[in-house]
Amino acid sequence: MVVKIAITQLSCSPNVAENVTKHIQHIRTAADNGAHIICLQELFDAQYFPQTVDVDNYKYARTIPSALNDTMSALAAELGVVLIVPIYEEALPGLYFNTAMVFDADGKYLGKYRKTHIPDGPQYLEKYYFAPGDLGYPVFHTKFGCIAVGICWDEWFPEVARLFALQGAHIIFYPSAIGSEPDRPDYSSHKAWQTVISAHGITNGVFIAAPNRVGVEKDMAFYGHSFISDPFGDFLSEGDTNDAILYADCDFNKIREARELLHFLRDRRVDTYGRLLKMVG
Repeated sequence: MVVKIAITQLSCSPNVAENVTKHIQHIRTAADNGAHIICLQELFDAQYFPQTVDVDNYKYARTIPSALNDTMSALAAELGVVLIVPIYEEALPGLYFNTAMVFDADGKYLGKYRKTHIPDGPQYLEKYYFAPGDLGYPVFHTKFGCIAVGICWDEWFPEVARLFALQGAHIIFYPSAIGSEPDRPDYSSHKAWQTVISAHGITNGVFIAAPNRVGVEKDMAFYGHSFISDPFGDFLSEGDTNDAILYADCDFNKIREARELLHFLRDRRVDTYGRLLKMVG
């Protein structure tokens, strides 16, 4: 089975409605170009508000369901595509999650993933805004294969990718918002970011798709460099620092090929990993 995927790499304005309209236009373009699965970037409808602590930023949260659910469900059904839509979710007043909704190609809402690993550092002040995800690590069985979604900081943790792979994911999507490091202004993490995430594809024999935003928002510059890689870690598509839609044809036969060459899943010693369940070994 060969599945064409697309990921968005877009700048965001302060206007939420404009951002939604812009992404819908790019979803339509991706579908017109043959994409079967389309993934938007983290918190796609707003600028990256966790740069600062401000109670007013809770206004960006959406309930599930909402009017956006209806819009994206109808769009997925109209275009016959799977959509991954990352949002700021209000579960209850005062309880918020960084969430990705998944819609199948018939418009059916398949469920959501809530970001599990929540960072807290200069201009990435996410612990104020997001509770840690409480849904575990689900996979979603879509018309175009089994997919999984981690969100940004999740992508740095190898355990996440392994759990997704063991449940049968063919493609792991990692919608992201990552850029400048204010405490190290001369450093760009984009090479390390690409390396560690694509390595998850190698060690688990899966396709990886990581959409990141671009542009300058307040005091941060987002570096883009979104990419799609195959189970051997080879890049099928890579962005620069400009608005773009990235595409790749994912041949699921490559998953079997990689796993029958590199037997990482077979040779695990799960009986020896008990210390991983402790914060300090």
